[in-house]
Amino acid sequence: MWKMSTEPARFALNGPTMGTRWSALFFAPPTFEPAPLQAALQRAVDDVDAGMSSWKPDSDLMRLNRAPVRERVLLRPDLAWVLGLGLRIGRASDGAFDIGMGDAVRAWGFGPETADAAAVRAAMATRRLPAHEVLELDGTSARKRAPIALDLNGVAKGYGVDRLAAVLGRHGIADGLVGIDGEMRAVGLRPGGVAWTIAVEAPDPDRRVPHSILALQDAAVATSGDYRHWVEVRGRRLSHTMDPATGAPLLAPPASVTVVAATCAEADAWATALMVAGATKGPELATRMGLDALFLLRDDHEGVRSQAVGRLFSGQSAATGPVGQE
Repeated sequence: MWKMSTEPARFALNGPTMGTRWSALFFAPPTFEPAPLQAALQRAVDDVDAGMSSWKPDSDLMRLNRAPVRERVLLRPDLAWVLGLGLRIGRASDGAFDIGMGDAVRAWGFGPETADAAAVRAAMATRRLPAHEVLELDGTSARKRAPIALDLNGVAKGYGVDRLAAVLGRHGIADGLVGIDGEMRAVGLRPGGVAWTIAVEAPDPDRRVPHSILALQDAAVATSGDYRHWVEVRGRRLSHTMDPATGAPLLAPPASVTVVAATCAEADAWATALMVAGATKGPELATRMGLDALFLLRDDHEGVRSQAVGRLFSGQSAATGPVGQE
């Protein structure tokens, strides 16, 4: 007599979002019907994109950008929350994370338009106040005290990952791994009580290879790097991460910064903040804030060395280690 298997089956779902793809990996009974969950996950990321995209002129974020200075604008609760997180991390990082860099992002060609020399000059000449000094939030409304172009590229994908994790929970999935373009959040454990394994990518623009491996349970990870999205100016590759002090791409950032945090939105924003803070001030900031962070720094011989902050990356924990080592 045939018996139905009681072993959980592996499900892997994915779909388009924010110019890349989202993914969800989980285990469920073989009889689980994934179509309703697939649709719910897609709706969740579509909703984030509709609210926070700087590529969609009709997004709620762009509506706020177009609003006149000092006019109070009603916001969706999720957009208000993400803006509030951005402002809090902006203050805590002394402006290293700044959601008010939208004009520079677009000018340098990292938005919907190609790079524009006049716009670049304007962005670099602009006297800037950090967003946490310009944008006033009151519950679910906002008011700009001065002109500012808001951009949430440093946090929206992470928040989208958190929304994916929430959808899994609402559909009864207590254990899974969700992600958008390398920003990941682990929920629970794999079958057998095994942690989810995630690769920290080596900063190599020509190929995708792991530098080290993380084992995560109920935590999120995000990486900001200079090797995937860049522009070339006079033969030099410039990172997509903007320096709030100059209105231009970072000139000598770490190769990458990886942060592990409770939520992917926090990990995403802090990874950007630490990139901007740099190879010296970044680890100091991470230590001050009690973050778990891994800095990959290029040396003078075109190699990469790592600098760890926090218990998770320090070698005191088995949560991470170079690929090929136990």
